[in-house]
Amino acid sequence: MTPMGILARASYVVRSKVNMAIGRAEDPAATLEYSYEQLQDELQDVKRGIADLTTQKKRLESQRSRLAENVEKHEEQARRAVEQDREDLAQRALEKKRTKETQIEALEERIADLGSTQDELVEKKEQLQARVERFRTRKETLKARHDAAAASTRVSEAVTGAGEELEDVNRAIERAEDRTEEMEARSAALDELEAEGVLEDQLTKRSPLERELAELSEEEPIEEELAEIKDAAEGETAGGDA
Repeated sequence: MTPMGILARASYVVRSKVNMAIGRAEDPAATLEYSYEQLQDELQDVKRGIADLTTQKKRLESQRSRLAENVEKHEEQARRAVEQDREDLAQRALEKKRTKETQIEALEERIADLGSTQDELVEKKEQLQARVERFRTRKETLKARHDAAAASTRVSEAVTGAGEELEDVNRAIERAEDRTEEMEARSAALDELEAEGVLEDQLTKRSPLERELAELSEEEPIEEELAEIKDAAEGETAGGDA
């Protein structure tokens, strides 16, 4: 894959993963964190691509250096061959030199292309890194807002739940007060019935006539005792007068 292909793929993968995360995640804070991690991963991929590109460039530069050494060697061989009147050997050495020079020219073009691509990738990497930093700032801000909203929601739900519970408590208190008032009224009514004797008659199952007869029976001993006290008092008064 070419260096530009690496960057294009990274951008596509980032968008795909972020959209997928947003579509399936229920927690916005978790979605943001997931997206941030994916952006960081893709930034690392771009950095690794730049590193690979740099490695490839250095390898080509090393190969160019070796070819340049061969060019010098073949040129020296050609001079020695001419000195020894061996034009055929000098010609073959110069041919090899020319071949190496052609390879060097191709390598230099390739190295230049890699250098240009490397510069572009480095610039885009810096742009991506800046976007990652901006996203991180927005992520933290949105997470703080989300956490605050979630806390506010929990408080509101707690207050609402407490209000409902207080309503239930108030209704229970009202029912208890109604039952207490009913019991107090019943107790007062029973006290009144007991004072009037109605309750006692109901408990003993006596008729009104039986109640009157019982009262007469209870009054006769009292009247007899009262008469005896009066007679005794009159006898003492008479004795004193004599």
